[in-house]
Amino acid sequence: MSSPDIAGILDKSKELDQLRKEQEEVLVEINKMHKKLQATPEVVEKPGDNSLAKLKNLYVHAKELSESEVNVSNLLLSQLDALLPSGPPGQPRRRMEGNEQKRKRMKSDSDISRMSPSVRNQLELFASLKGEQVAARVMVTQEDAEKEEWLVVKVLHFDKETRELEVLDEEPGDDEEGGGQRKYKLPMTAIIPFPKRTDPSSAQDFPTGRHVLAVYPGTTALYKATVVNGHRKRKTDDLGLDRYLLEFDDDEEDGALPQRVVPFHKVVALPDGHRQ
Repeated sequence: MSSPDIAGILDKSKELDQLRKEQEEVLVEINKMHKKLQATPEVVEKPGDNSLAKLKNLYVHAKELSESEVNVSNLLLSQLDALLPSGPPGQPRRRMEGNEQKRKRMKSDSDISRMSPSVRNQLELFASLKGEQVAARVMVTQEDAEKEEWLVVKVLHFDKETRELEVLDEEPGDDEEGGGQRKYKLPMTAIIPFPKRTDPSSAQDFPTGRHVLAVYPGTTALYKATVVNGHRKRKTDDLGLDRYLLEFDDDEEDGALPQRVVPFHKVVALPDGHRQ
């Protein structure tokens, strides 16, 4: 093993250690924000308060640090693999493949144990979504062209190793090639959990004028909409369920956009880079 190789591995190890320290610092700040919001939830309704924006930025930073940790870990593994002996000549290929699979499984288990608490919490959140309805970004074929759509789907399974979710579009398709229910395998980045139907406090209090992604009434498709009434805790029926008053893009009737009422558990924040 040459000195440059060792130096490179040591540098990456130091970088990995620094990333984990930064993740712990961000997690401490996230927990502080959570405690603050739990103790005084009314602060988010005060003019000029940016608590939710700060919390979002902290989660974005945590996500970036986690992705950097994965990249650096993979580089370290590649460097170590390149320096390890390849094994004696004539070793059976099947034996090597079996060892490789075992090594990958051990690496996966090790990766999970080394994850930052914020990443572990995120994985547990997605694992808990089994059987729940979520908003999912899928690619559908329309007139021989693929188009991105957001749909309501049911989570069937979450694989912590691949970080993919198997979901079911329960609405039968209307295309000619089999109009039955469809299954998709999607990454975590293509999924947005809905607020809990039984817990209105889990919904965000979107201000008037905010762009959101919402289920269009009578469908299982989500579209971009603008909040007309930003007061989420507004009782509109005997059950006291919260509602949003929204105007959907491209929903024009008689030259104006009608205002539509949508339950809180069918509205989520508009994802960054939304193209629909």
